[in-house]
Amino acid sequence: MSNSRISRRALLGTAAAAGGLTAFAGPWKHNRVWAQATDKPIRIGITSDASGQYANSGASDRRGMMMAISEVNDRGGVLGRKIEVTHIDTETTPATGSRVAERLISREDCGFLVGAVSSGVANAISQVAQRNGVIYLNTNSSSPTESGKNCHRVKFVWDGNGTNFAKAAVRNSIDAYGGKVLLLTNDYVWGHDTAKSTRALVEQYGGEIVDEILIPQGTRDFSAALLKIQQDNPAVVAAAVGGDDQIALRQQVAQLGMGAKPAWINNQQDWPDVYGLPLDNLFGVFGTTWYYGLDLPGVKEFVERYQAMYPDTSMRVPGNVFYNGYMATSELLKAIERAGSTNNIAIIKELEGHVMPAAERMQHDDAVIDPLTHQVQQSIYLATANDEPRDENDMFKILTQSSPQDVRDEGALEACKLESYEDTPTFDA
Repeated sequence: MSNSRISRRALLGTAAAAGGLTAFAGPWKHNRVWAQATDKPIRIGITSDASGQYANSGASDRRGMMMAISEVNDRGGVLGRKIEVTHIDTETTPATGSRVAERLISREDCGFLVGAVSSGVANAISQVAQRNGVIYLNTNSSSPTESGKNCHRVKFVWDGNGTNFAKAAVRNSIDAYGGKVLLLTNDYVWGHDTAKSTRALVEQYGGEIVDEILIPQGTRDFSAALLKIQQDNPAVVAAAVGGDDQIALRQQVAQLGMGAKPAWINNQQDWPDVYGLPLDNLFGVFGTTWYYGLDLPGVKEFVERYQAMYPDTSMRVPGNVFYNGYMATSELLKAIERAGSTNNIAIIKELEGHVMPAAERMQHDDAVIDPLTHQVQQSIYLATANDEPRDENDMFKILTQSSPQDVRDEGALEACKLESYEDTPTFDA
């Protein structure tokens, strides 16, 4: 475990340069994952989706958290205390997310909240968490606003965001295919903010936005949007469509033979959204933070631990959503250990600026928790369909990797105004 940290000055200087839902996932269900312990347990509230557009990703997110917690409990817990978990379904709905956060804190005595896929839900949870001084880990939602205008002192953002992924993909796509770009956008906060970042980058690199088509959440028939794309004839479609919507989109694009032309950029591709789909559904280029096929130390053993803990899940290898849930929870527990306390301010200070070596993260670059925005700055990968898979799970081919400095979201840095320590309520779990 590394105790490395990065200062504000050093960070600014660098910048200038699926199936198988496990039993614990049920809503309103207590889940005691520890044996008898004499000390008061550390209680974590899991705030991931078990229904709605991101139910599959929510299940994967929870599996990652639970594996990290199980491993720590097997070693005796943290500070001599075991970890206890309560999960409540946030239903991919911000209003439900707020109610869930309130209940987990006030009625379930949870000292930490972990989990999110929808950025709207994450924002709602984080407002409740900040009012109570409860540390909240946003594991898997990716709107730039989460580490920008909606940042909070208690919130830490573990996924790459729409700007990070767009920076990795847009210029290469314009250079390769041309500058006429059409935006295909899920009509909610993540889609809008991702499209905004993509638009700015397209214009910066000399391209042109020829149209933007808004896709309501819950869309299953994309025929009108695809007809409009054929009529506009863009060189590139930059899609910010997620969850079950994206599954339907990919299937219909493949059925119409539109996967090769125009070129497609899917800003981010979550593993649970495509696992098990035919390879012709994986058209285009898409971003991710991690892939189980990376040839890096520790990856093989990580996959083996996943398969040993979840032998019955239909998703036979872990993906980026599981990875983010695992890493966030693991680093929270390490920070508690380093702080020697469950005091929120002490733990926040341990997380801020914390450097995570590439070898521990199973990525190509060291990652750092940005002390100014609380987003994890990390490697970003571009991938496409793997036309020479080793087995049925090997669906991605990694094309490029970008360092944290190259994809840094400067807009979030400018927009984020973290509350002071003094203005953050003190909370001890």
